[in-house]
Amino acid sequence: MMNKQIPTFSLPDFPELQARITACGPGDVDRALMRSGRGVADLAALLSPAAEPRLAEMASLSGRLTRQRFGQVIQLYAPLYLSSYCANRCLYCGFSADSRISRRVLAMEEAEKEALILADRGFSHILLVAGEAPSRLGPDYLAELASRLRHRFASIAIEVQPLTCEEYARLFAAGITGVAIYQETYDRRTYNFVHAAGIKADYDRRLEIPARAALAGMREVGLGALLGLSDWRAEGLALGIHLAWLRKLAWRTAITISFPRLRPAAGGFAPLVPASEKNLSQLLFALRLFDEDVGLVLSTREEARFRDGMIGLAPTRYSAGSCTIPGGYGDTGATGEQFSIGDQRSIEEVAAAIRAKGYDPVRKDWDAVFQESA
Repeated sequence: MMNKQIPTFSLPDFPELQARITACGPGDVDRALMRSGRGVADLAALLSPAAEPRLAEMASLSGRLTRQRFGQVIQLYAPLYLSSYCANRCLYCGFSADSRISRRVLAMEEAEKEALILADRGFSHILLVAGEAPSRLGPDYLAELASRLRHRFASIAIEVQPLTCEEYARLFAAGITGVAIYQETYDRRTYNFVHAAGIKADYDRRLEIPARAALAGMREVGLGALLGLSDWRAEGLALGIHLAWLRKLAWRTAITISFPRLRPAAGGFAPLVPASEKNLSQLLFALRLFDEDVGLVLSTREEARFRDGMIGLAPTRYSAGSCTIPGGYGDTGATGEQFSIGDQRSIEEVAAAIRAKGYDPVRKDWDAVFQESA
């Protein structure tokens, strides 16, 4: 498996994706809403301006499908930031090598302590996050940390620099079961503009990483686009095409999609193409109707009001009580955040809001013993 060549993922050019969407009319939206087993053409229709008057209908159908597939539950997780060092120069990111922020990488004992704080707060699912600086934090660090934490958490995922198939397989054996690797934007021209330097500047290399993680045996792979860099409608269509391709390539791998919107961060980067809450809602509903089984993630980048309103309509996973500063859970005075948080409520407050809507805030829906006995 490790020597297996990664198949090439072919994505239409961004202008072509935009043309497919703008060509859709009310009749295309009608057909997309009426049929099951929706394809890429239906997704284009549901993302189009012609679908905007049908947003309430999309929300209702999306909510029904989400309940059928996932039940009355929403999984809660927390990100654990390990390092703010990064070798990339990404114009939109507070961790960019050009940003003048306080930087640190947590020592192993510090990282373990931060994780145990989250465990004590009731989290069973954590996401280990680090800037892309392999010389500061690499597979050895992640493997050791995972081995220390695997028996305290139901699942451990990572959002770090791209790794090789061999490295992903090693981390899976150490207890890491998920990888989040976002393309940021599928618009190649914009991608080249906002990624000024660093390994991340290679668009095609970035595009192959989700497949690499899946073929290495990861139980879950997360896709995503950072809304605010380019046309959100075309980003959504690109995500759907990428998702469908991965479904065929690695059918045993669960897939999630995140829809982070740009938040204020060091450097003061302003969204190039802003996406509103209404736009984000349409994107969530369209992806749910396109793929009834995909996990949809709504992070604390969004305001509490919006997140509460989306409960039961499409998202299946919420972050809660988040901090984007390495060491920030134990040291509330720490500085050097990646971006500012929108929903600053504690896990208990988020859980209470979910229960108020008649849903169960699940803190554990998987146990490592299933992986170990497989």
